[in-house]
Amino acid sequence: MRHIGTNSRAGRTRTAATAFVGVLALATLTAGCRAETVGATEPTATPKAPSTAASPTDDAKPSSPATPSSSGKKPSTKPTPQPKTLMSVGDRSKRVRELQARLRQIGHFDRSPTGYYGTATVASVQSFQGKRGLSRTGRTDTVTWQRLLRMTRKPTAQELNPPTDRPAAKPDARCMTGRVLCISKNSRTLSWMIDGRVVSSMDVRFGSQYTPTREGTFSVYWKSRHHVSTLYDSPMPYAMFFSGGQAVHYSSDFAARGYSGASHGCVNVRDEGKIASLFAQVRNGDKVVIYW
Repeated sequence: MRHIGTNSRAGRTRTAATAFVGVLALATLTAGCRAETVGATEPTATPKAPSTAASPTDDAKPSSPATPSSSGKKPSTKPTPQPKTLMSVGDRSKRVRELQARLRQIGHFDRSPTGYYGTATVASVQSFQGKRGLSRTGRTDTVTWQRLLRMTRKPTAQELNPPTDRPAAKPDARCMTGRVLCISKNSRTLSWMIDGRVVSSMDVRFGSQYTPTREGTFSVYWKSRHHVSTLYDSPMPYAMFFSGGQAVHYSSDFAARGYSGASHGCVNVRDEGKIASLFAQVRNGDKVVIYW
């Protein structure tokens, strides 16, 4: 029994010693790991070459493209030549008459050509320019004119100088003999008659209610080709006076505005070509009849 107890005590002693060695070894290993982590010097990183790219910041913007060298040639900046004006307000010519006839062919001029570039022609040119995407200047420049030429044909003599748009009235009985300027206020026409035959006819305009054109039978007592009114300081080309200061004459205002205006008592004609021909035929002393 004693022997057995001794052996048992010895076994316990060996077991305790073995356990102590194991604990010591574990403690050594654990302490060694901690020492390496805390006490070891951190490895020094190999320095890298500095980056050439700038570090972005919160308000960084994309870099701008490289600026070309100041020694490089700049692109040509020659200004585009502006179209040349061919016709504009106040012009009076055969070319203006052709312009109006061509505009009338395509529905941009609603009256007979007059050869005078007035407000009606300006509005017609603006209408044409607007339809073609051109600047609505109202002036006929090289671009506008070339576009119009391509879209129209050369006007005929009838288109350039059409007969009056208004049918002439039946002549008054006083107009049936001799040489007579037979003028109807009702139809707003003037018929140049010789011995009952109508030689030519044209549209006319009269005075307003405040400056009415006189009615009755008169005679031409004075002709003035380049007359200017001394009372109103307005041009009265091809004037044929028949009663005081009232005369039959060409009116650029009538040509431009039509019947939206009125004269100061004179008989206005809007077709310059027709009244120029009439002026050449009428003589002093020829009769003038104005009636309703």
